[in-house]
Amino acid sequence: MHCSPGDSSPSFYAGDEAGFFDTTWEDTSIRTIWYPIYCSDFSRNTIWLDMKTLIELFNLTAIATIVALPFLKVKGKGIVTLIAICLQVALVSIISIKVFSGTPIDYSYLGSYITGAIPVRVDYLSSWFILTISFTFLTGAVYGLHYMKRYIDQSANISLHASAYILTFTSLINLCIVQNGLVFLVIWEIMALSSFIIIIFEHYKKETLKAGINFLIQSHVSILFLTLAFMWVKIKTGTFDFSGITTYTSTEPALIGVGLFILFFLGFAIKAGFVPFHTWLPLAHPAAPAHISGVMSGVIIKIGIFGILRVLLLLKTNFVPIGYFILILSVITGVYGVMLAIIQHNLKKLLAYHSIENIGIIGIGIGLGCLGLGYNNQLLIVLGFSGALLHTLNHSLFKSLLFYSSGNVYQLTHTLDIESLGGLIKKMPKTAIFFLIGSLAICGLPPFNGFISEFLIYLGLFKSLSSVDFSLTVLMMFAILGLVLIGGLALICFTKAFSIVFLGESRHISMDKVENEKPASTLSFYAIVMLIMAIGVVPMLFLKVLALPVGQFAANISIDTAFEYSEIASTASMVGIYSAVFILLVVFVFLIRKMVTKNRPVSIANTWGCGYNGSSKKMQYTASSFIRTYRKLASSFLDIDKHKKEAKGIFPKVVHQETHPYDKIERWLIDKPIYNLRQLLSRFTFLQNGNVQSYILYGFIFIALVILVPEIIEKIKFLINFLNQL
Repeated sequence: MHCSPGDSSPSFYAGDEAGFFDTTWEDTSIRTIWYPIYCSDFSRNTIWLDMKTLIELFNLTAIATIVALPFLKVKGKGIVTLIAICLQVALVSIISIKVFSGTPIDYSYLGSYITGAIPVRVDYLSSWFILTISFTFLTGAVYGLHYMKRYIDQSANISLHASAYILTFTSLINLCIVQNGLVFLVIWEIMALSSFIIIIFEHYKKETLKAGINFLIQSHVSILFLTLAFMWVKIKTGTFDFSGITTYTSTEPALIGVGLFILFFLGFAIKAGFVPFHTWLPLAHPAAPAHISGVMSGVIIKIGIFGILRVLLLLKTNFVPIGYFILILSVITGVYGVMLAIIQHNLKKLLAYHSIENIGIIGIGIGLGCLGLGYNNQLLIVLGFSGALLHTLNHSLFKSLLFYSSGNVYQLTHTLDIESLGGLIKKMPKTAIFFLIGSLAICGLPPFNGFISEFLIYLGLFKSLSSVDFSLTVLMMFAILGLVLIGGLALICFTKAFSIVFLGESRHISMDKVENEKPASTLSFYAIVMLIMAIGVVPMLFLKVLALPVGQFAANISIDTAFEYSEIASTASMVGIYSAVFILLVVFVFLIRKMVTKNRPVSIANTWGCGYNGSSKKMQYTASSFIRTYRKLASSFLDIDKHKKEAKGIFPKVVHQETHPYDKIERWLIDKPIYNLRQLLSRFTFLQNGNVQSYILYGFIFIALVILVPEIIEKIKFLINFLNQL
């Protein structure tokens, strides 16, 4: 790519690495996105800097900021953190733009005798995730600057929190570019520990600390599986380089490749939140500050998705069983996540279960892509991986928007209990509108971004129904049913969430004590909504860029497949445009009505109560009553503890009902095994009797065993050898 003063169309060629379309700068929408950046004075002086230097500057910025933070005043900590994040985002954005221009980055550090060479590789897949992570962390930093003002008296705590935030961002970016197994594990550990710190900001709360420890333990279970996988490759190939995975699986039977993938998948699935590895997620999200919840749901769990996609790029094996496995597990994940989301009373916990649901949707796309690889179906590869990668970006946008909005609700009402809220649109109209936009986007409705990615996945599923393989057709019907169920239940859930929280009247909190929202609290929301609408209305801009990472999964895409995909993208774009026009028309009619009626007197009165003269607050739907029919239909799949006080007599005094939902999988896989382990260990409590003589005896027994056991083993070996010679 070359920029010079006066250039109106700088030359650009994506190179053969694109593998999807042979794209030139002139005929692609990439120009629309990146041209102003490339041709700015800053870019002309910076873009050709050594990419290695930019990556090192990125890491040095993090180190310098973390060192400086403890010495700053409280107000300065947030500003410096935001400046550091902005600088880091600028650096990695330049790197990603450079890669999308057709110049992947590949260099190595010498490393040590233990690690071997440490390759740093930035390809299209890395760049897509780098930009997604960067945008969400940037909006999180902007929103967090306002959110953390409530904790301005906790200087040391804020220093630790800001340092961990920068360290989490830095480690996530490095995970996207480092391709040495051992170094990857070290960075993964740093990411896990720094994430733990930002989650437990309010560590003085018992629930927060419990959620953080749960997260930390399960993160290390994830690291255990990844360590086993990397050590397997190291033992077989003698290298920690990711290329060893390709070398090893290309010469081994398909069963070995599938087995290695399962080991990697278990490690990454825990981080991503696939069912049944999701139990940490609904605890950590409500416990963390709102900007951390947005970042965690938006991108931290997506590093698990990145890991799965990276392994799929490296493996040389039979992808059919892998596709079946991922697709079935993903449908279960999506349906189970949304089923539990509906019955939640805590707003952030509701959103957390929807993160599990959306991981399921992303997994469905990945499963489709894998089946395309296995059956050599190019259109299925393109639709599956395009839908998965685009939904990764989309979910990071609307979910961060929803979590930030829930943070505003919490800070102004001091509660997240949906049953207690109501009528908040009067106090926070902007937050209500943004929450509504996020709700419509997550439900997959046009003209919002969620529609585009789900549209691609739906088409991939429907295109597969014509397969001659009966088992594949049955699986596709199962997946379509699951995706339809996910969409319908998501609509129910967010209708409940928005209407109960923002509409009607307050149920249990005094509206007089609720402050009005401040403009700074919604500052970062505008950028998110602009991107949501841009993807929904003009998806071609993003699908053209997305073609590059998707092309890594399938080289030599045929012209027919490229043309069909282009037609599909155009159709999705037209649906988005028509929907946007319809919404604008509705807004226009509303504005005309407002202008016509602005001088008319407005009378305010209570809603008609059907002749009943009681409190209108009590006559509203509660969150529980709104989904009562669903709860009854799905009761056999759910674990709900219900406390009910029935109405008695002609004039009942007290009628009361409570429901406490619980995760069945958490009860089966976490609670019961821990209970059984405690029961087993309790049988040995007599050993800890406080008697010094007993402890000395234990020491003598231990020493005796250390001496005798090797001798006994040797005697057994001798006896076996003797018997073999007879």
